Amino acid sequence: MSFEIIDGDGHVTETWEQIAKHLDAPYKNRPLQSPLFPQDAWDRRLIGTKGNWAGDAKSWVEALDQGGMSMAVLFPTLGLFNAFLRDAEWAVALCRAYNTMLYKELTSQSPRLKGVALLPLQDPEAAADELKRAVRELGMVGAMLAADGYYLLGHRRFDAIYVAAQELGVPVTIHAGGTDMGSTGHEPFPKFIQAHACSHAFAQLRQITSVMFEAVPERFPDLKIAFLEAGSGWIPYFVQRLDEEWEKRGHVEAKLLTKSPTRYVREGHIYFSCEADEPLLPQALAYVGPDKIMYASDFPHWDHSYPKSVKELAERADITDAQKASILSGTARRLYTLPLG
Repeated sequence: MSFEIIDGDGHVTETWEQIAKHLDAPYKNRPLQSPLFPQDAWDRRLIGTKGNWAGDAKSWVEALDQGGMSMAVLFPTLGLFNAFLRDAEWAVALCRAYNTMLYKELTSQSPRLKGVALLPLQDPEAAADELKRAVRELGMVGAMLAADGYYLLGHRRFDAIYVAAQELGVPVTIHAGGTDMGSTGHEPFPKFIQAHACSHAFAQLRQITSVMFEAVPERFPDLKIAFLEAGSGWIPYFVQRLDEEWEKRGHVEAKLLTKSPTRYVREGHIYFSCEADEPLLPQALAYVGPDKIMYASDFPHWDHSYPKSVKELAERADITDAQKASILSGTARRLYTLPLG
């Protein structure tokens, strides 16, 4: 059986020079140096031996053809670290420039490429305005909020973003960035292998706890929320842990929740991505339902396995063809409201 394949989470390897070209005055007069390079300074690509580069439409369309994908939803690379900036005005300017760059240099060049808007968490009101511009003027299909950083995304100061996304009918995607800055204890990991092993999962456990117990799914019942790039095997274990906390303390410390976290996940609009080879994928599917988990290539980052990952998913014997069809394209279509063809 053949399946349509949509990449629910691919990446642009944007350069600082690409972003800088689209800065508005007076920000474009700042010195030409990257303000987004991760301060942890890990050598993610092992001196250029890992991963690929895909910073333009041509590279991405070629990648789609290589793996037989019909479409990809694109996330940033440098922009994943925007949440660590302290200057709110500068963060807003950079997000605006990145989104304009993504539209002009990639998504407007091919109908097979879709973009999510990078939003500045430093200024939620400005972020809501930027999301409206990105969706209405640039055709973006969602918003990206950084899972890493200093912010807990359930806080009511971010309600303006959730109001805008719900009104626009686009999802808020909470995306991990692969660093231990802002999410670990006082002693940082000495090597990237240790930081990376924990980073995505730690960040998402932190954010789903905040989002759930601050009642974002209850307060915004039509808002679609996706937790990306941490796999799916953690979902049954951790959401059940949230259930236990809610059962014992929710009547005092999470009063707005009217049902268990598991029921919000199963009955609401909460989505996840998966890894093609993770052994607990069948259990995650059984727990959340077959229409809540989607394929993500992570191309062209250093640890992707695309196009091998497409073949791995399509040939798995422990999930059904209907589940495969949903993971490989159906869930992404529902989450991002993607057009057919």
